[in-house]
Amino acid sequence: MTQVVDRFMRYLAFDTQSDGTSKAQPSSEGQAVFIRLLVDELKSLGIADAAIDRHGYATATIPANIARKVPVLGFLAHVDTAPDMSGANVKPQLVDYCGQDIILNQEHNLVMGLADFPELEAYRGETLITTDGTTLLGADDKAGVAEIMQVTEYLVRHPEVPHGTLKIAFTVDEEIGRGVDFFDIDAFGADYAYTIDGGAIGELEYENFNAASATITIVGRNIHPGYAKNKMLNAASIAMEMHAMLPPSERPEHTEGYEGFYHLSNMTGTVEQATLNYLIRDHDMQRFEQRKQYLQHCADLLNLRYGASVVQMRLKDWYFNMKPYIEPHPEVVERACRAMQQAGVVPSIQPIRGGTDGARLSCKGLLCPNLFTGGHNFHGRYEFIPVKSMQKACEVILNLIKIYASEQ
Repeated sequence: MTQVVDRFMRYLAFDTQSDGTSKAQPSSEGQAVFIRLLVDELKSLGIADAAIDRHGYATATIPANIARKVPVLGFLAHVDTAPDMSGANVKPQLVDYCGQDIILNQEHNLVMGLADFPELEAYRGETLITTDGTTLLGADDKAGVAEIMQVTEYLVRHPEVPHGTLKIAFTVDEEIGRGVDFFDIDAFGADYAYTIDGGAIGELEYENFNAASATITIVGRNIHPGYAKNKMLNAASIAMEMHAMLPPSERPEHTEGYEGFYHLSNMTGTVEQATLNYLIRDHDMQRFEQRKQYLQHCADLLNLRYGASVVQMRLKDWYFNMKPYIEPHPEVVERACRAMQQAGVVPSIQPIRGGTDGARLSCKGLLCPNLFTGGHNFHGRYEFIPVKSMQKACEVILNLIKIYASEQ
């Protein structure tokens, strides 16, 4: 599985950043280009049915090589990288980590060290793949793509490894909440599946945030400031007032574990008009609904103060917690734990402070917990992934395939 690093490095050359402003599917041409490459690679390995559907998803089947009937097992990863930071011209760096501060970019004085990133301590003596500080890395989720592809190649080269029917899917636009909008679960044909889209080695997740977004538009009234008394409505000021109504302790930078938040992800504003974009997150469905109601209550109060329709809000649900769907079927989690233990990896079951395609698939009927890729600090310039963690991820996937093949 050592070749997974070379494969990952090759995939990083593709700019697959998704675009939330685009109506296209996939939302960026770079994703379509990369998907075509993956299908070509699958076909070159002899996967005859590898194809791209009209929505841009790539799927493929590895036929069973055993006679007895076992569950059809699926593996998924998304090809897009986050809009938060550029994924173009990624320049990965291999770093032998011995506890030192890592100089990502000397020209820009960008350093990653233990003081700010204590998780590095766990990787002393290992080789890390980092960015050069000018882009994100793209381990979310090209690492997952590379790991699935590497296991696929291994199975093709080693037909003596017993396995049932395996299904592979590479999705698009996960980072902008559209990952499985058009995914055909019935056509995919898996009984159980796993997304390879988690973080640090050992992570195993089957519960996640309920997620929504809120776009708040404030319509002001611009009057010459010298003559503005009792006439001007400053939309930018009202926007700040709106944000101040939300509890400061319930922002991402002050929360952890199961704690939810309001995240102001973007804002623009003039006297005439201002826009606030929020992400709303909570693991508990009741608190999630209360968060949305409270945001609407704040908008209503401002409209009472400044006039009807000055503050307009549009809410959109993105995805929901998969826990209620997976808990009645503990075997899908237990088998993943066993696969990790067989690889010498200690399972770390924890809630996702985010979401995956698997969360939405689980809600739609295809149980789909999330397994680690090995990466850290996704979506930004300090993203990194240890080489050993990627190799272990491949080993876990292979063990999981063997476990399903051995059980009725």
